[in-house]
Amino acid sequence: MTKTREDVLRLIDESGVRYVRMCITDILGRVKGMDITRSEIEQVLEEGQGFDGSSVEGFARIDESDLMAIPDPKTFRVMPWEIDGMKVALMFCDIQTPDGKPYDGDPRAILQRNLKKLTDRGWTFFVGPELEYFYFENNKGPAILDQDGYFDYQSVDRGTQIRTKTVNALELLGIPVECAHHEVAPSQHEIDLKYQEALVMADFVQIYRSIVKEVAVANNVYATFMPKPIFGQNGSGMHCHMSLFKDGKNLFFDPKDEFHLSKTARQYMAGILTHIREITLVTNQWVNSYKRLVPGYEAPVYVAWGQRNRSSLIRVPRYRVGKEKATRIELRSPDPSANPYLAFSVMLAAGLRGIDKGYDLGAAVEANIFRMSDDEKARNKITALPGSLQEALAEFEKSTLAREALGDHVFEKLIQNKKKEWDRFRIHVSQYETDTYLPML
Repeated sequence: MTKTREDVLRLIDESGVRYVRMCITDILGRVKGMDITRSEIEQVLEEGQGFDGSSVEGFARIDESDLMAIPDPKTFRVMPWEIDGMKVALMFCDIQTPDGKPYDGDPRAILQRNLKKLTDRGWTFFVGPELEYFYFENNKGPAILDQDGYFDYQSVDRGTQIRTKTVNALELLGIPVECAHHEVAPSQHEIDLKYQEALVMADFVQIYRSIVKEVAVANNVYATFMPKPIFGQNGSGMHCHMSLFKDGKNLFFDPKDEFHLSKTARQYMAGILTHIREITLVTNQWVNSYKRLVPGYEAPVYVAWGQRNRSSLIRVPRYRVGKEKATRIELRSPDPSANPYLAFSVMLAAGLRGIDKGYDLGAAVEANIFRMSDDEKARNKITALPGSLQEALAEFEKSTLAREALGDHVFEKLIQNKKKEWDRFRIHVSQYETDTYLPML
């Protein structure tokens, strides 16, 4: 991995790079940025690049808009294709105020701040997200490319071919891929990235989503990470596998436990289950996210955990002898349109709260929760995730944990943004309403 300013300049010249994309992320998880020419890159690496923060969602107010994008040399990568015959590279940036302080509205800085709490303990947070997405003919509607299902493999399918090209592009960028396959719904795909430290993985998620879309456009189709684009079909999730390490040892593993889970792992899980409703606005941030979080389409909505149970919110993959480092938990509710920096931050904060406060996990639930009656769920103390953006917003607003994890600035900006989104949705007259009510009222 590139380490220094000098390494970056050498690679730029060796690769013949003409432009460098300076990438930042707004609070909604969208990649923003600017192109810097070769002639300017040395100065930018030294001093950073100024920009107007008031034009970026969730950033500065108009009266304090001057911000600096400071490139992180460790993130430098040369794009695996040319644009108009020119080589282009990218780097992620940290955002600072003009006096050199980390900017409160920078999602990347928020994750770094939360990870600092682990560094002080000598711990490392690893994440492995599984991002699902759809290929459509265009962005006008869900016109699918195939009728395939889970793990179907037809090498002649356009989607399979485009997915293979995407995997190749990611590997050329130095982003390790574990596997790729067709998902349950027609035209739905998944590419799994290899487990990484959380900040590295958050950067990888941003590159992943960009590459998926760019390769799709280059092949005359449209890729979307919309959580629920097709009525009656499974939506797209971002199942997040997580573990904590210290000195190369997996803190989640205990050979004597029934599920091979340590006390630390159990308390971490209990923290997530306890606080999941109040952080769901971050892991599932759109009105459309809650069209996916309904029973019956594989999306977990019930706050419980189990090992073989894919109807539970957290699943514990089964232990394999000699694979202690692979012991982990899998949170199944987040969707692939989440801001990874903020999502990883609140998940970590909830888990650490469970560890620090000694939360009790409770028993595993292995029965199919989707088939339980309301009385059975009540007896097992199984609650559900928020059923709408409005409900998630109400839970988030009163969360001291979310405010502490995100900081006042992003916490309040996110509330403002999501209230506006809910109001826009609330006053919209949908096709369903027109079709249902107009003929009878």
